[in-house]
Amino acid sequence: MLTPDAAKAPLLSSESAEFDDIRPCRDDEVQSELQKIIADKQVLSSILKFRYPILARHLSFILTPLLKKLLAARASKLHNVSDFQLQVATFMEHMMSSTTDGVEFVGFDRLDPQTGYLFISNHRDISLDPAFIDLALHLNKLDTVRIAIGDNLLKIPAATSLMRLNKSFVVRRSLTSPREKLAAFNHLSAYIGLSLKEGHSVWIAQREGRAKDGDDRTEDAVLKMISLYGKKQKIAFGPYMSSLNIVPVAITYEFDPNDLAKAHELQEREIHGGEYHKDELEDIDTITRGIREYKGRVRIVAGQPIKDGFEDAEGLAALIDRFIWENYTIYPPALISAGLDEQVKPEEREKFVHRLSQYPENLRGRVKAMYAKPLENRRAAGIA
Repeated sequence: MLTPDAAKAPLLSSESAEFDDIRPCRDDEVQSELQKIIADKQVLSSILKFRYPILARHLSFILTPLLKKLLAARASKLHNVSDFQLQVATFMEHMMSSTTDGVEFVGFDRLDPQTGYLFISNHRDISLDPAFIDLALHLNKLDTVRIAIGDNLLKIPAATSLMRLNKSFVVRRSLTSPREKLAAFNHLSAYIGLSLKEGHSVWIAQREGRAKDGDDRTEDAVLKMISLYGKKQKIAFGPYMSSLNIVPVAITYEFDPNDLAKAHELQEREIHGGEYHKDELEDIDTITRGIREYKGRVRIVAGQPIKDGFEDAEGLAALIDRFIWENYTIYPPALISAGLDEQVKPEEREKFVHRLSQYPENLRGRVKAMYAKPLENRRAAGIA
């Protein structure tokens, strides 16, 4: 039992038991989490559909038990989180070769392997945004990130296990009581601050939820939450946030596998006064679609740590936004959607037009607006 003085002692490590409710998986928990995944029928089905889409439709009753045995054999060789993430890297390479026209990483080679960074990026895909950043770090001999995920993604045990194994920690978005929210934000801020202090890199999206309308814009609330741990130590916003090695990251997918789903959600919200009720497994379907479907070219650009030029959350958000708008790649779908068809090769125009033709007519305008928005933001900010 803790003495009163011990109970009041400051948290000294992100490994403290105080963070067991939100932290990622530890090495001694890897095998138990893997067994949960192997036993999940939906996980097995998703893997089969991704790796063997034709055979899976007709021979799943034969392939499923074989896959389960194969996964069990491979899992037995994974003894820590690093072993698991090496498997993820192999999976990512296969996914890139089969669903993209190439992935370019820029700026990660300038980062110091001995330093912990707070990566703040635009948010377009639930799982791939941090996964691509992880791969960029891995290829440049840097440690992977601890990933901030919303508790809305923890509805399925196997998905929870996968995310914990991949160094994800929990952001409690579902709380409704103001007092509970503040306590959770302070808790989360301390975990992030301590992780960075100890040299662990962290990824968090610039906003709560993906930018479904293509408007990549940093929410002040995210930055203010991160700063709470500094405030507790009586450190002003500017100096504290400058100490965190904040690296802005611009993520671009030429084609968004979930563009139609995003357009549908936006329309539903407009019809129902901002309300939208997700199906129970909708987030998992979104993750699966993002991984399996075609993405065209992908480009991930990391900046230098932001050390000055701001005093408050609004000023820091403006710096992050400007970096993302400047480094977001304007591929043909964005140019076409913005009415700049003359800058696009005929075959590229036909490719995007054909994609739109497969979508319901009433949603095509929303999809085009989504692709055009980054270019609009650049123009509004005076970026050439």
